[in-house]
Amino acid sequence: MSKQTVLITGAAGFIGSHLCDKFISKGYKVIGMDNLITGNLANIEHLFKDANFEFYHHDVSKFVHVPDNLDYILHFASPASPIDYLKMPIQTMKVGSLGTHNLLGLAKAKNARILVASTSEVYGDPLIHPQTEDYWGNVNPIGPRGVYDEAKRFQEALTMAYHNYHGLQTRIVRIFNTYGPRMRLNDGRALPAFFGQAMRGEDLTIFGDGSQTRSFCYVSDLVEGIYRLLMSDYHLPVNIGNPQEITIKDFAEEVIKMVGQGKISYQPLPQDDPKQRRPDISKAQEILGWQPTIDRAEGVKLTYEYFQKVI
Repeated sequence: MSKQTVLITGAAGFIGSHLCDKFISKGYKVIGMDNLITGNLANIEHLFKDANFEFYHHDVSKFVHVPDNLDYILHFASPASPIDYLKMPIQTMKVGSLGTHNLLGLAKAKNARILVASTSEVYGDPLIHPQTEDYWGNVNPIGPRGVYDEAKRFQEALTMAYHNYHGLQTRIVRIFNTYGPRMRLNDGRALPAFFGQAMRGEDLTIFGDGSQTRSFCYVSDLVEGIYRLLMSDYHLPVNIGNPQEITIKDFAEEVIKMVGQGKISYQPLPQDDPKQRRPDISKAQEILGWQPTIDRAEGVKLTYEYFQKVI
């Protein structure tokens, strides 16, 4: 029997590259696709010698052609940090809309199951806490973050339209803050920003008073949740993240303690920055039997060890 084949877009990115590793380790043939505007080939170069891995340098916002049979598609192509999507607002909207449309069409043509990467950003600056999948969100569609938030909300709507109209097998994962090796130190998110600043002996920049919260999930936990969701028969959105919440200020202090240097400086809070972010994961626990297993102390140590190698 021939191997099952999976197409992973955004394959050279932080999460995409870990997904490539996961599927290779499980014996799949993996086709990675990335236009490399935020991805890094160094994240997947260890796979180039593997006969079960192929790489296409391609922008999924343009027509996507894959000659092989496909069993699964995982759509993870998109700028994902504020620094990237504020710099590339139109590409961000195109990959969430045109890119998603192209991949849903490809899934239909290949009779493949498709999982799309959505985000906790669909909840915006949430008015309920923690966030459950049935919360519709509090999003400013014309604010600076709207290019990402609305691209992902449109992506979810289009995916559900293909499911309902064409009977396509679709899955939607809503990803909360994730961290681990292969994050870019300069991607603007709190964890790599704090480590980069502390390791360079700079002040750690906190926006606002630092009382806003985030919930950090280690990447191997996230990837396991995504895999279980893909293999499940559940087609509605599922939150995957770690419900262990921490204030940004407390997190900065953890980083300073681990690195052994640094102090905090405060800057004004950016527009529409969420005050609280914590997933309700009861659906993932119930449907997928999933919950995070790596605690923050362990995960942050592993991530710091990675940053020490790349800085």
